[in-house]
Amino acid sequence: MTYRLSSRFRPLAFAAWLLALALLTLGAAQSSFAQIQLLGSSQAASGAVVTTPRVRAELVAHAPDGVTPGQPLWLGLLITHQPEWHTYWKNAGDSGLATQLQWQLPAGLEAGEIDWPLPKIIRVGPLANYGYEDQLLLPVPFKVAPDFQAPAGEALTIRVHASWLVCRVECIPEEGDFTLQLPVRGATALHAPAFAAAQARQPAALSGRSTAKVDGARLQVRIQGLPAALQGQNLVLFPETPEVLEHAALPGSGWTQAWDGADWTADWPLSAMRGETPKELPFVVAPVPAPASGPVAWRTVATVEGQWDSAPVAGVSPALAAALAANAQQAPATPPAAGSAGFWMALLGGLVGGLILNLMPCVFPVLAIKIVGFARHGQDRRMLRLGGLAYGAGVLLSFLALGGLLLALRAAGEQLGWGFQLQSPGLVAAMAVLFTLLGLNLAGMFEFGRMLPQRWAGAHLRHPAAEAFLSGVLAVAIASPCTAPFMGASLGLAIDMPAAQALTVFAALGVGMALPYVLASWMPALVRWLPRPGAWMDTFRRAMAFPMFATVAWLVWVLGQQSGIDGAGALLVLLVALSALVWAFTLAGRTRWLVGSLVLLGTLWLGNAIGPLITRAAAVQSAATASASEWQPWSAERVSSLMAAGTPVFVDFTAAWCVTCQVNKHTTLNREDVRAGFAARGVALLRADWTRRDPAITQALAALGRSGVPVYVLYAPGRPPHVMTELLSPAEVHDALKTL
Repeated sequence: MTYRLSSRFRPLAFAAWLLALALLTLGAAQSSFAQIQLLGSSQAASGAVVTTPRVRAELVAHAPDGVTPGQPLWLGLLITHQPEWHTYWKNAGDSGLATQLQWQLPAGLEAGEIDWPLPKIIRVGPLANYGYEDQLLLPVPFKVAPDFQAPAGEALTIRVHASWLVCRVECIPEEGDFTLQLPVRGATALHAPAFAAAQARQPAALSGRSTAKVDGARLQVRIQGLPAALQGQNLVLFPETPEVLEHAALPGSGWTQAWDGADWTADWPLSAMRGETPKELPFVVAPVPAPASGPVAWRTVATVEGQWDSAPVAGVSPALAAALAANAQQAPATPPAAGSAGFWMALLGGLVGGLILNLMPCVFPVLAIKIVGFARHGQDRRMLRLGGLAYGAGVLLSFLALGGLLLALRAAGEQLGWGFQLQSPGLVAAMAVLFTLLGLNLAGMFEFGRMLPQRWAGAHLRHPAAEAFLSGVLAVAIASPCTAPFMGASLGLAIDMPAAQALTVFAALGVGMALPYVLASWMPALVRWLPRPGAWMDTFRRAMAFPMFATVAWLVWVLGQQSGIDGAGALLVLLVALSALVWAFTLAGRTRWLVGSLVLLGTLWLGNAIGPLITRAAAVQSAATASASEWQPWSAERVSSLMAAGTPVFVDFTAAWCVTCQVNKHTTLNREDVRAGFAARGVALLRADWTRRDPAITQALAALGRSGVPVYVLYAPGRPPHVMTELLSPAEVHDALKTL
């Protein structure tokens, strides 16, 4: 029996070529995305539209008679919310912030206040907020001075800086700069329906007298002058002044309402956060449901009768004041200087880190393939050396490509770090598909030469050097989630270096990772312990299918952390369909095309039906689940508050796709003695999950001089942060805890 594994391993190289193409496509797509984002930012600075993943905001105008003294002139911010997201009214309720507009106007124009449309009550758990969903226009009336003179260009440049808080379960502050060229002459009425709809949602003014009488910790509101048609109906009360009433109080239990003849009354609990008693309180009342015609709400200003007790203001204890003072004197963590010494240290760290990267578990599948590759060439020293150099070139160029892409995107304003490509669920799924194909090929289910037309099969990758080069690309692709010792500091330094120096550090990483294979290819004595080519290679090749499938299992688990159990399940179903499709095209004759076509149609239907689940964000962990865990979600604010209270903090910067992170969890962080050590010294445990892209975590890593995970930091009041090694050990943690 003759073994020609050179031809049989070409499918692996072909699969690696597919991965290289996918990485190049991803790089092009992300570069294009960065350019689009830059273009969007540029347009936001000189245009009327700002778009974020949650809202689309546009500066619009309504001037049906042009810009003329005495004629109506309105501008407004038109906000279109994505489903389930909302922004806030002038009084946001129990949480949130109102949208704010800061105008830059030409001479002769004066902006009024926002005419807030009637909001809706948005309940989030025990909280009640006042805000808006779907589409919203915040109109602002403008006055045109009597002596207004039109500019020579016949158009006014209107600028406004807007800031808003958009929330679903999580809340994200956003802002934008808007510019609008408003014609002076002629009508501007493109958005007339939106302004008319906003006007229809305005509360009408009440002429009747209203009072708000203080009764202990409650407020008794009486409103007169409401239309007779409302008598007997239930109304909703919206206080315009924040922190006066308990917004989340429920009708019947927290507050009551009744009609006393033509007067509407309400008895409402005062807020525990109330301040000094004002003289007047403005209210908006609205019927439920809204009337079919006429005003949808009425606004009144109630006179306050009596005085309530202001909520006590918490003082600062002497211990807390001392802790705050010590924390203020602590120098912030800054990245090490990237001078000449820093550059050479980063270079050395990159070289050593690249060498150690070969020992990381994520590189094992490619390591096995390279061992077979060495044995396959036998005593053909020329091909062995050529393959080693080609493999090294693939590794080196791939590190340079990833480093260049990372630097380019960060220069464009993207908050990214090492391993950023696996923060994309789409790429994780694509890599799971690739490794499934590799596993099926190694297991002997199919050969590309039998599935492709003969002309194509004989054309691809005729030279072993190309195969070795693309296996180097594959090695970098699956090694990038790992951060070996010495790599973290080097990558953190490289990110802030000039581009030429930074790419040199990335090149050092590539040289370090490729060096063992290049040396082995040029020094035959290092591989003489391998047996000569023979039947064992076919057995070994089939056995190597299982590390590939193990890699697929890990990638599915990573996707489950990003997109939830539904996303992981959808990927598994599609991988099964893909395997069936591969099997179908190994059949012969008409059966191959008939069964293959049916399975292909089924796979396409499944991809359309359940494919979106793969990229959908996982549901946010409930507060109850989070509180039951020893580890709490990280935030910079939480670290600061704990430190101010004198509590030491241990932060685990981690990600599901980081294999080293998972190893450290099982070998160190989950050990009983380590957990007991944390508890004995009262250390708060925070976990910064970087599985999906999080600019706040990226910024925190940069402040520590790192650009990838894992990173382990122990914070103690009055001391600089203690950053531990990437390969964590229980002894290192115990030694750090002894210093507290």
